[in-house]
Amino acid sequence: MGYVALYRKFRPPVFEDVKGQDHIVTTLKNQIKSDRVGHAYLFCGTRGTGKTSVAKILARAVNCEHPVDGSPCGECDMCKEIAAGNSMNVIEIDAASNNGVDNVREIIDEVSYSPTKGKKKVYIIDEVHMLSTGAFNALLKTLEEPPSYVMFILATTEVQKLPITILSRCQRYDFHRITIDTIEARLREVVDAEGIKVEERALRYVAKTADGSMRDSLSLLDQCIAFNYGEELTYDKALNVLGAVDTEVFSKLFSALYTQDVNGALTLLADIVIQGRELSQFVNDFVWYLRNLMLVQASDQMEDVIDVSSDNLATLKEQANSADIDTILRYIRVFSELSSQIRYASQKRIMIEITLIKLCKPQMDNGEGAFEDRIRILEQHDEANGKLLKGIQSGQVAVASAGAGSFSEGARPPREKKVLDRAVPEDIKALVSKWPGYLMRMSNPMKNYLQKANLSLGNDDKLQIVFDNRQLTEKYSKGESREELQNFLDDSTGKHIEFETKFLEPSQVFEENYVNLQAINFDIVTEEEKEN
Repeated sequence: MGYVALYRKFRPPVFEDVKGQDHIVTTLKNQIKSDRVGHAYLFCGTRGTGKTSVAKILARAVNCEHPVDGSPCGECDMCKEIAAGNSMNVIEIDAASNNGVDNVREIIDEVSYSPTKGKKKVYIIDEVHMLSTGAFNALLKTLEEPPSYVMFILATTEVQKLPITILSRCQRYDFHRITIDTIEARLREVVDAEGIKVEERALRYVAKTADGSMRDSLSLLDQCIAFNYGEELTYDKALNVLGAVDTEVFSKLFSALYTQDVNGALTLLADIVIQGRELSQFVNDFVWYLRNLMLVQASDQMEDVIDVSSDNLATLKEQANSADIDTILRYIRVFSELSSQIRYASQKRIMIEITLIKLCKPQMDNGEGAFEDRIRILEQHDEANGKLLKGIQSGQVAVASAGAGSFSEGARPPREKKVLDRAVPEDIKALVSKWPGYLMRMSNPMKNYLQKANLSLGNDDKLQIVFDNRQLTEKYSKGESREELQNFLDDSTGKHIEFETKFLEPSQVFEENYVNLQAINFDIVTEEEKEN
């Protein structure tokens, strides 16, 4: 006999061998033991979670001559015939290729004939959601009131496509995704039975890559074993076969993005491409890494949820403590969108490169998330400059190069501030009328931040600068950013412009809450006019 794939060779023969679906197995075993078996079952769930395996076990169990605790004995003639595929009592139908009305009518005609051997005639219809509307309608009556010796088991990965009339006639069982621990334990049983040496980390990674599917995990394991036939399957070899990337690479990539190191990020991507890694899988795995970062920052009790080694967990915690949660969430959103975009793209590398560049240079992106990232970067720079200023003031950083009155190259003496007259409403009106011109003279990033601001006349003849972003409102209300804007306004107008920043709530309308200075006409009244 030729080689049999692992997922076929190790298909569970009894209910006890079904992994990760205890809620279904227990119910079905109790029904068989109490002789309360239904006539129509609907098995729903993602691929590889055991729907067809459980259907075949159930078909054997209801026909078994000597069931053991609700499971088929595997020794009687009926069990052996069904297992070998020679029994006329169990009919498997693929609805993807037999989805017409005529196919269903053939089933209806056969239903009228009772089994010559055994108790039940079982119809297993896989991918039942592929049946046509006419086929569903033809099946309805028979599905609702079949003969006592007939059982239907419908299996589907897309239960939402089934008509409600079908759903209401079946006992529905939802198969869950299988946990990584459960899959790993099953893989360990398989490799031990096959006499194959596999590193624990390699099994863990295969189980994680399977994404809740036992069948996928066995297929991936089969692939890895074939590539490294006769050798121990190590973690690095599993990565090579599956086109995956080590966690250390994701750590370096996140650091490069967070520090705006565009050269480092693109170099890492180039190395991934040269190694022949699958780029779609690379993006998906990086999203998973970002998810782990988010969870580590959210709580210290996430070891069981995150499912990484102790060394990687320590690295995650260190990186999460130095990162901003809003930035991590933005990266997750960006790479999740990228994952769906590159699935069928022909130029995956270019799309990833564009994303990396935009994240390293948020000024290129006009989105709200990029705007917040620019503020974070600016605040980091402000913090660094503040430390430098404190160092100069405390004498820890030398700025003088020759004498007491000379400054090193690049350093400037503090400028003497002129005492300016306070601006009157006419000066504020003139400032507003020429505001676009003033914006052109501003330097970035202040120009970008103030482009969308609205100007209003506040109390005590103060200029109100109204933002629709709370962070910007706070940014220009105090500190170095306020001083920078104050100096610009004073230098540009030759008057001291007193201003205050205000935040406009999303539900508010500017014209209803603030004075539009563009529409104000200031009337100057002299003392002579007052007397007259």
